Amino acid sequence: MALADRWLLPDGVKEMLPPNARQVEVLRRKMLDLYDSWGYDLVMPPLMEHFDSLLTGAGKDLELNTFKLVDQLTGQTLGVRADITPQVARIDAHRMHVEGANRLCYCGSVLHTHSANMLASRNPLQIGAELYGHAGIESDIEVISLMLETLYASGLQDELSLDLGHVGIFQGLVVEANLDASIVVQYMELLQRKALPELSEFLESLDIDASYIAMLAELPKLNGGLEVLAKAKDIFADTNASILEAVAYLERLSSIIQQRYPGVDLYFDLGELRGYNYHTGVVFSALTPVFGQAIAKGGRYDAIGKDFGRARPATGFSADLKTLADLAASVDENIVRGVLAPESGDTHLMQKIADLRSQGIRVMQQLPGDTATDAAVFSQKLVKQGEEWVLAAL
Repeated sequence: MALADRWLLPDGVKEMLPPNARQVEVLRRKMLDLYDSWGYDLVMPPLMEHFDSLLTGAGKDLELNTFKLVDQLTGQTLGVRADITPQVARIDAHRMHVEGANRLCYCGSVLHTHSANMLASRNPLQIGAELYGHAGIESDIEVISLMLETLYASGLQDELSLDLGHVGIFQGLVVEANLDASIVVQYMELLQRKALPELSEFLESLDIDASYIAMLAELPKLNGGLEVLAKAKDIFADTNASILEAVAYLERLSSIIQQRYPGVDLYFDLGELRGYNYHTGVVFSALTPVFGQAIAKGGRYDAIGKDFGRARPATGFSADLKTLADLAASVDENIVRGVLAPESGDTHLMQKIADLRSQGIRVMQQLPGDTATDAAVFSQKLVKQGEEWVLAAL
């Protein structure tokens, strides 16, 4: 590697400099305080774990996105976490012995082998909350509400859209049509690419009842407003009860969310199969017009408790705190700017500086030979008036 290249970061890896790093840290504290006020306890899982543990219940996508390394002490394969959610599920299953609802939150760095999209970094600062031990619609509503409150608290001032889906609809179709695993994988791959002409050809080649081919062909088209749910009930009217129950679940959930957050636009995508092998019920994501990808996402994933040996229903969400900070209002000048103190060992000055710092005020004392008085950094200065040190405009 050339000398000049040694200071370059790997592709997709980002670092934060002042004042943005400070703003992200302030936002982190604000979010964790928000979660605490909702009764969510903070956990801090390790950056690396045994590779297999990190992938429990998460599916192939997370495996491909996880960095591997060899433990020099044991020779075992370790992984650098690409998602904190499985770690929190492990903590709920094995480190905590709560029988009822257990609310946990977290914030930490994760690493990805490849970016999730063109706008994403490979080292996000993942923040999120998980609710274990409750399988009803109430816990899904609580988690979605907390996700929306997170976005509002971050300072987002643009309109928000909530995208809702339910993997139970496709799961019901898989059972009803008796599709084998290979067909499911091919269908999902075509659906993810939005390759509708190819999907049509693929479905026509299947040796299944024509009514199921028609329903599978309609699924990717079921996206839009509330009218989508009415259309879905007509299309799946003659299928098993689990599919219609999933549609009805979305109706009830969206009605409550709309009452609580009338300013949020609701969008339904019944062909959204993100994390199909991971999620077990409702899936959701939040979007804003100023960003081309989801800014927060989550869903129900009851099966992960079973994978860890302790069956526990679970629902949660996560977001990249760096992205939220980038999308929020500009850096607060009151946070960045501080007080400039002169170079002096005066006892009264040192006491004044200590008093200001104890109040949370940022005070920087000049060093010998340092003449920095940048108004972009300092808003006030300490000056001596008689025997007292007082604040004055810079």
